[in-house]
Amino acid sequence: MNNYQRVNPRPVEGIESKRAFLIGGGIGSLAAAEYLMRDGHMDPKNITILEQDAVSGGAMDGAGNPEDGYIARGGREMEEHYECMWDLFGQVPSIEDSSRTVLEEFKELNDLDPNYSNVRVINNRGEKLRSTSLGLDPIHVKQLTKLFLVTEKDLGAITVEQFFDPTFLKTDFWLYWRSMFAFQEFHSVVEMKRYMHRFIHLMPGMSTMKGLVFTKYNQYDSMILPLEMKLKEAGVVFDFGTTVTDLDINIENGKKTVTGIHINRNGEDSVIATTENDLVFFTNGSMTEKSTLGDMDNAPVLDRSEGAVWNLWKKIAEKDPAFGKPEVFCSDIDKTKWESYTITAKGSKFKQLLESFAEREFLPNRTATGGIITIKDSNWLLSVTVNRQPQFKDQPSDVVVAWAYALFPDNKGDFIKKPMSECTGRELLQELLYHLGVDEKDMQQYIDESKVRPAMMPYITSQ
Repeated sequence: MNNYQRVNPRPVEGIESKRAFLIGGGIGSLAAAEYLMRDGHMDPKNITILEQDAVSGGAMDGAGNPEDGYIARGGREMEEHYECMWDLFGQVPSIEDSSRTVLEEFKELNDLDPNYSNVRVINNRGEKLRSTSLGLDPIHVKQLTKLFLVTEKDLGAITVEQFFDPTFLKTDFWLYWRSMFAFQEFHSVVEMKRYMHRFIHLMPGMSTMKGLVFTKYNQYDSMILPLEMKLKEAGVVFDFGTTVTDLDINIENGKKTVTGIHINRNGEDSVIATTENDLVFFTNGSMTEKSTLGDMDNAPVLDRSEGAVWNLWKKIAEKDPAFGKPEVFCSDIDKTKWESYTITAKGSKFKQLLESFAEREFLPNRTATGGIITIKDSNWLLSVTVNRQPQFKDQPSDVVVAWAYALFPDNKGDFIKKPMSECTGRELLQELLYHLGVDEKDMQQYIDESKVRPAMMPYITSQ
């Protein structure tokens, strides 16, 4: 728990006159604002979050309604040892019970109802594949051990498929791994090594998702909103609809000082003057930049433009190589994109269908599927999950919300004979129903009670 570090620092000299500007309204900036107040003793009124959208949270989103359909572009699989996150949310009051923190509420929920997946993988239009084995041969164990021990410098720039024996990519381990963490064969093996170090204690439970913890509602309502409310009540300034287009940076003898923040607010350009007494934080890069949405009758259109976040990073990287190489992360959209979709179903048919695969009833505020169910023989490598219901506070009791995603959006479907990226919400649902064993003649019954909202994310694996 790192209790040795859990002290209240003394205020630094001059903190009362310092200002902080945080570019981007995702979890990074929200966390920084909280720690600037808590540990930095900064006046909240001197902290400004500059966000181009009308809502904070970045990738940790959740919106919509039961009539038009809910939408969450993605979600994070969390576990007990997210020490920094739990330290943060151990200080944030719960919206539902202000006498409890978000962490206390979260832990109570997961202690009462620990996560467990009864069915992790299906095949052959609904056949449940049950295995507690990871399917690793001695050569695979040897290679995983080597990856764990070797240095990142020695690995260099090689990919997963270059490091492992080809048979490794056919194992259950790789199927669990890639579907949980959205890994591809062409991803850096260094990234896989970092994930291994971070999540090695969860490997024995990969086939059941044992050890994961989940929020009560979607992660915007359960985490972002309580944190934002605390910051706003304290006086932190949220400047929505404001895009940062450039930073003036004075560089002398290795010291870098931001002297101006160029912004566009509601179509008007201006500059915020800053000095060396101010602090400027920038979330460089974005997983959800240039995301586009579709609906039942329209596919989301892939937006290949870079957007403000990547453009800003490129601009400051040109000023000094110390700011990194953004092109490494954003230059190949076909390797960083994938698509998800959120299903809002009213009535009992879709709910009962997914309950049959989860092998449990979807009771209020209880584990549903227990994580993603991956369809092994899907051309799209499709996975679907139902988290605790309701996922949204205004979600009616006769509505279930499910989420699905696929790693190969350019492949043709097994039922819908065209790429996922060209499919409407209706067609995405049909492809899922096909893999769940529903006859074509019965699909319309499910379609009639459902709203599907797809999301195409060109930079989702750019990190």
